[in-house]
Amino acid sequence: MKAYQIVSIIALLSFSFTAMSASVPDEKVATLRLAPLNVEPTPPAMQQVNNKDVKQVRNYPMQPPIIPHKIDGYQIDLKVNKCMQCHSRSNTGNSQAPMVSVTHYMDRENNFLASLSPRRYYCTQCHVPQLDAKLLVENDFVDVKQLMKTNSTTEH
Repeated sequence: MKAYQIVSIIALLSFSFTAMSASVPDEKVATLRLAPLNVEPTPPAMQQVNNKDVKQVRNYPMQPPIIPHKIDGYQIDLKVNKCMQCHSRSNTGNSQAPMVSVTHYMDRENNFLASLSPRRYYCTQCHVPQLDAKLLVENDFVDVKQLMKTNSTTEH
């Protein structure tokens, strides 16, 4: 009996959501999709990775640094972290790559570790290469320095 009631409730909810979603006109839905849902469009060409090895300015406070080079084929798994061949404490002298932040060597209680923290091991969960791509959505971000400068000039 309970299984029948659960199935009935699920069916009713499913019908309700379908009825609600069907009532929204297509022109009212904001989307970046360029083709109707029932058409499989040709995907756009892959964008080129900026491979300049030049440190880039961050776009917003607390943004993880962007990877300024290609990482195609980099192995990052339980056995190997290719990034650390250049960015670990012991290798930055030879590679001239910036060392990862000391926060990458801290555990959840802010204790320093001898090796990379397991929660900071997979670099690409935060750091990404920058693509040479056009913006899909306009960005109106204002850096805090610019914001402070604007506020100080308007107050005088």
